Amino acid sequence: MGQLQQYVTIKGTKDGLTLHLDDRCSFQELLSEIEEKLSVNHHTQPDSPLITVRVKVGTRYISEEQEEALKTLIRKKKNLVVGSIDSEVITKEHAELLRKQAEITSVCKMIRSGQVLQVEGDLLLIGDVNPGGTVIASGNIFVMGALRGSAHAGVHGNNEAVIAASVMKPSQLKISNVINRAPDRLVEDSNDMECAYIDEDQQIVIDRLQVLSNLRPKLTRLERGM
Repeated sequence: MGQLQQYVTIKGTKDGLTLHLDDRCSFQELLSEIEEKLSVNHHTQPDSPLITVRVKVGTRYISEEQEEALKTLIRKKKNLVVGSIDSEVITKEHAELLRKQAEITSVCKMIRSGQVLQVEGDLLLIGDVNPGGTVIASGNIFVMGALRGSAHAGVHGNNEAVIAASVMKPSQLKISNVINRAPDRLVEDSNDMECAYIDEDQQIVIDRLQVLSNLRPKLTRLERGM
C-alpha cells in the first residue's frame, strides 16, 4: 500500500463526508494526500448537489493559516463545502475561558443605577443591585442582598442557570434567552431567600431556594464521599 493511504480516511455519512486526518504526520503530507484522494475518489457532475465535509484532525493543533489551507483545498472541488474542522486540542485562550466559566467570582459592592457588573462563570454578589443596576453572568447569579435591578444569568445560552437573591424584587430577569420583565411569583413576600429558573414550560418562575436541590442537582460541585 502506498503512502497516500496512510494519513487520510474518507467516510461517507448521511450528512456528507468526514475526513479523518492522522495527527502524527506533517501538515504538508496531509494536504498532498487530501488533494490526491479527493481527485481520485470524488467525481462530480455539473448539476451535483452540494456535499458538506467535516474534517477531524485528532490531537493536532491547527493554526488559522492551516485551517484556511484545508478549506481552500476542499473547496477546489466544485460541490464540496466545509462544514467544520474539529480538533481535540484547545487553545490557551479557550482553556482559560473554560476555567473562568467553571469558577465563582465573588464581589462585595453595591451595584448602583447605571452600573453593569459582568463576569464569566458564576457570580456571587455580596451587596444589593439597585433599580437601574445590572448584573450579568455566563453561569448562575447569587445575590446576598436585595435584587431590585436587572439580572441576566446563562448569558451564552445556558438554560440551566439560576438566579438567587436574599430579597427578590427585580425590575427584569433574564436566563439564557428567556426574559420576564414582571416575573410570576410562586411564593408570597417572605424573609426567605428565593430563586428564579426556567421551568418545563420555558418560563421564568420564582420559588423558594430549597427547590434547587432537586431541580438543579449539579449546583453541588463537591465530590461525593463514600
